[in-house]
Amino acid sequence: MAEAIKIDSVPNYSDLPFYSKQRRMVLHNCGTIDPDSLEEYIANGGYEGLANAITKMTPAEVAAEVKKSGLRGRGGGGFPTGLKWEIAAKSVSDKKYIICNADEGDPGAFMDRSLLEGDPHAILEGMAIGAYAIGADEGYIYCRAEYPLAIARLKKAIAQAEEAGLLGKNIFGTNFSCTLHIKEGAGAFVCGEETALMASIEGRRGMPRPRPPFPAVKGLWDQPSNINNVETFANVSYILRVGADEYLKFGTEKSKGTKVFALTGKINNTGLAEVPMGITMREIIFDIGGGILDNRKFKAVQIGGPSGGCMPESLLDTSIDYDSLIAAGAMMGSGGLVVMDESTCMVDVAKFFLTFTQSESCGKCTPCREGTKRMLEILEKITDGKGEDGDIERLENLAQAIKNGALCALGQTAPNPVLSTLRYFRDEYEAHIKEKRCPAGACTNLLQYNITDACKGCGLCARNCPAKAISGELKSVHKIDQSKCIKCGVCMSKCPFKAIIRK
Repeated sequence: MAEAIKIDSVPNYSDLPFYSKQRRMVLHNCGTIDPDSLEEYIANGGYEGLANAITKMTPAEVAAEVKKSGLRGRGGGGFPTGLKWEIAAKSVSDKKYIICNADEGDPGAFMDRSLLEGDPHAILEGMAIGAYAIGADEGYIYCRAEYPLAIARLKKAIAQAEEAGLLGKNIFGTNFSCTLHIKEGAGAFVCGEETALMASIEGRRGMPRPRPPFPAVKGLWDQPSNINNVETFANVSYILRVGADEYLKFGTEKSKGTKVFALTGKINNTGLAEVPMGITMREIIFDIGGGILDNRKFKAVQIGGPSGGCMPESLLDTSIDYDSLIAAGAMMGSGGLVVMDESTCMVDVAKFFLTFTQSESCGKCTPCREGTKRMLEILEKITDGKGEDGDIERLENLAQAIKNGALCALGQTAPNPVLSTLRYFRDEYEAHIKEKRCPAGACTNLLQYNITDACKGCGLCARNCPAKAISGELKSVHKIDQSKCIKCGVCMSKCPFKAIIRK
């Protein structure tokens, strides 16, 4: 092989700030191989993990190796993967299922999509390893239909693997067989919950059911089933290829390996970043993400999607691991990470996420169906300038009632964005309620535009006002009729003398 040419003016990936602190285990193939090529996947170590598992190890040894690695579920819950497999393996049945949750529904999240599109064989390999460990011979990938490229590549990858004898009957000439199917979901957020997901695969409405019994005992079509998400299965492929001991070199004591985050929001470098567990939020946002857009001041970061929470500047040095994030009032979630600057209203952020979860509630249980609706009504009232004393306490009481009474984890975590913003940004709620003021200047109904004595009476603002709310004589200070003002800000943008202020 010819020696690589080094051009001084072109840096290596590892030298770029965006990549220098990353450790790409799960994403190592994404962008470097042709995802439609089985040959390129194999050339980069693909299916070595599956071969190691089924030709050199017993199912119990495979589960034990994953357990030894410390891998925890990357879908949000963080349950130990190897332990989950051991429980499913102990269930006695002639039929078991392995299921991949690819129903990525968090706003701003695109980790699973990128893996499915960029390295589909890694997920198939991880599922086959999991199927062998629990004693399953059939599995489903539940992928939302809004991911057409991911679905197309998964279908092609399954066909390639079956033709090569890597899926289907008697894999690697052994007695182990595994057939995988794709189920396209309609995009319901609640189908990310495992019991709702299984109901959807069965052709029923995707609604959670009480547990126990847990899926490991009674899952898909009442048979023992194991569900992990896309990133978890991609980790499994890596672990069985390099070994648990190598995997254990990265992460913290209780959170091993890496985590893929989708960096979005008011940040200079957006995109996917795979970092070792234990890195700080500050390193992710300022070293990898390049800091805040337009040199604005950092205000908060939302981590964990609608089930997560907002972390303020004082927590930027928090370690990124499961336990530290929960202690901070947030959670790992699937890996969405939205950065906000000083122009963001935290009450409005809480309202945004609660609007999402309320509209996506399946409606089965009263705490989630009615409780989130009442919470949303209070938040809307506050951002409209109609908040009143006692609203904060009502939000807190409703949040606790929902967390304690909702049927599934999605309902139980729905109040998290409200609780975390109340915990760290309570002063913003109080300003909205007591002063009828939005400190960030983001809530339109709480804004007020006024013309100062710096006005020269040119009339430009009045001529451009769509609501005809500005009046005054030429060369005299104009006035804004607040009852007519629609808070559009056109007058402020048109004034050449900066005589109009917003407060």
